[in-house]
Formats: sequence, C-alpha cells, structure tokens
Amino acid sequence: MLMKGQQHLNMDKWIEKGDVLIEALPYIQRFNRKIIVVKYGGSAMLDEDFMTSVIQDITLLKLVGFKPIIVHGGGKAISRHIDRLGMETSFVNGLRVTDEETLDAAEMVLNSVNKKLVQIVEQLGVRAIGISGKDGKLLTVKKKLTGDSDIGYVGEVTEVNAQILLDLLEKDFLPIVCPIGLDNEFHGYNINADDAASAIAEAVNAEKLAFLTDTEGVYRNPEDTDSVISEMTVTEAQKLIEDGIIAGGMLPKIRNCMNAIKNGVSRVHILDGRIPHSILLEIFTNKGIGTAILDDSQEKFYTHVELKKREERNQEK
Repeated sequence: MLMKGQQHLNMDKWIEKGDVLIEALPYIQRFNRKIIVVKYGGSAMLDEDFMTSVIQDITLLKLVGFKPIIVHGGGKAISRHIDRLGMETSFVNGLRVTDEETLDAAEMVLNSVNKKLVQIVEQLGVRAIGISGKDGKLLTVKKKLTGDSDIGYVGEVTEVNAQILLDLLEKDFLPIVCPIGLDNEFHGYNINADDAASAIAEAVNAEKLAFLTDTEGVYRNPEDTDSVISEMTVTEAQKLIEDGIIAGGMLPKIRNCMNAIKNGVSRVHILDGRIPHSILLEIFTNKGIGTAILDDSQEKFYTHVELKKREERNQEK
C-alpha cells in the first residue's frame, strides 16, 4: 500500500506528464497536415535500440497529424562494410571518394538500411514505402565538385521529382528515401544525405527540416558543451560562419540549413539523434532541445530578457 507521500509523488509525475501533453497541443494543431523532412544519420543508426526509438518518434509525428518524410544516411555503416571488404576509403572535405566499387558497396548498404527502417515503421502499424532516389528519377544529380578534387560518383542534386513523394503522402504512406540518384546519362551517384534532405524539403515545400546528428546542436563556443544556441536567424548564422565559430563538419550542414530556409522551409532543426525523443522534445516543447534556425522575419521563442538571464546563468556556472 502506498504511503501518502508516495501517492503525492506519483500524482505529481502524472500531472507533469499531463502538462507536457498540454504543452504539445498548440504545436500539434499548428503543424497538422504539414510536411516535415527528417534526415536520419550518425551513430544512432548503428544501435538497434536507438534506431527503433527514433523511428517510433517519427511514426508518432505521423499519427498526430504530421506528414513526415525520412531521408537516411548510412556513412558509418558503409565505412564498416568497406573495411570488411578490405577496400581503402578516403575523404576530401568530408565527402567520401567514390569509385564504381565503392558506389556498389554504398548502394548495397543504403538499400539494406532503407528496408530495415521500412520494417520498423510497418511493425508500428504505419504504412511505409522505401524508395531510392533512382526510382522514377526522384533525385537527378550532376557530379559534385569539391575544389580541384575529383571525388568520383558523388552527386549534387539538380532536380527533385516531388510529385512522387506528394502522391505517397496523399495515399497515407510514410516515404523513406535512400540517397542514391541518377545523372542525365542514367549513371548512379551517391548523395550526401544532408544535401538530399535539404533538396527534398525545398521541393515539397516542407514546414520543417530536422537533422538528427551526433551533436547537440550549434555551439557558441565549440569547447563548451553548455553553449548550445537554441535559436538563431539566417543572418546570425552567417555572422557565426564569418567569425569562424561555425566551421569544419558543421559548416556544410549549416549552409544546407540556410539554403533550405531561403527556399521556403519554415524552420530547420539540428538535433542529437542519440538523445531519446530529441525530435519530440524539439518540436513539441516551448524550449526545445537542439538548435533551431529560422528566417530573419520569424519570431523567436526567447525574448531578449530571457536570453540575457540565460547567459548570466551560464556565466555563473
């Protein structure tokens, strides 16, 4: 039998859960029937439990009225597979140099990941369709150049056949996209999943684009894990790039975010996919958990007073 104190404690927990649901209500109403593109990649893809947790969250988004599209990566799994085959791999500016043999290995791994994600969604009672960028020429590409280096069969998206995805959404499917495309001569190309997700979000006029990655968000000070920026405008992001604060592997991701916003996506979110339910916490709570990037004309959640108080608390730590 529960003591009075325990009863109150349990009741407080249930009330707190109820408060979270109420907090989510205006967001569910606002984004009902809106498209959200989720780029899923990083270390969270290598762990079965993490993968299931992420897909459960995205499936929940669909069940409460969103229209999610998943664009998945698989870079770490591709690297492991290539190592097992005894093949050498190299990177230029963060992009894998991809010859014919590497492309075949990458496509095999990505297709396997794609069908695994479909399987998990179907087990949760939602209809999913796994689709390659090759199918119906969903993703048309040209060779991607990085400086003076030829990195092989790595593609830059030039066109998205958005109608394929819109038709699937209309028929109540959850599309899961494998980032392999075709050029105008019908040769296959591997596509960076961030690039593919951004191009798709722009083409389908998505309300939101979310990147599930291996970082908590954008840091104001890369050496301070408590300096995650909750919200920033495109102009503020550009200033951080110019000041050298956003650099390295985060730089192309932020540029993708900025381009997506300039081309009509309402908000872009960078989240740590290793944190359970990070996408739900970011979308359905007032404060969020990662970094949201928005157009200069949009209103931030935090007021200047709240930001100042938060900065003062960080300085006291």
